[in-house]
Amino acid sequence: MLIEIYNIANISAETMTIHHTKHHNTYVTNLNAALEKLDGAVSAGDVSAIIAMQGAIKFNGGGHLNHTLFWENMCDPSSSELKDGALSDMITSSFGSYEAMKNSMAPAAVGVQGSGWAWLGYNKKSDRLEIATCPNQVRDDFIFFCLMIAYIDIPNDQC
Repeated sequence: MLIEIYNIANISAETMTIHHTKHHNTYVTNLNAALEKLDGAVSAGDVSAIIAMQGAIKFNGGGHLNHTLFWENMCDPSSSELKDGALSDMITSSFGSYEAMKNSMAPAAVGVQGSGWAWLGYNKKSDRLEIATCPNQVRDDFIFFCLMIAYIDIPNDQC
């Protein structure tokens, strides 16, 4: 069931608990292991091993960072109403309307395969809000200032 953007409260407690204790925790565990291996490679002066660790650090570090932003930006839907102001103006300027932004965000999020995210963020090069997908955790050219995601609530045994 696709959850309406911003309505995180409709995601089941079970799904969120599994997501935090198992899914996010896996990124943290794997990042810590990769950093430990990196430390050993640096101590040994093993340049090949140092280079080989970059992918694991980027993927698991990105997964940890993305999830941390997700948890830190969750709020009760009653306190997340878009009010008139700079953000509302920028959404209208970038997409035409709030509804148009939501209608663009949902398919972008659903279309991300694997370990990825869809974000609404500010692109300083274009001075506009844009929807960006982050396959495999990372998108380097985006400055994130607010988290707006579509989340799919799928029971763990169906993943």
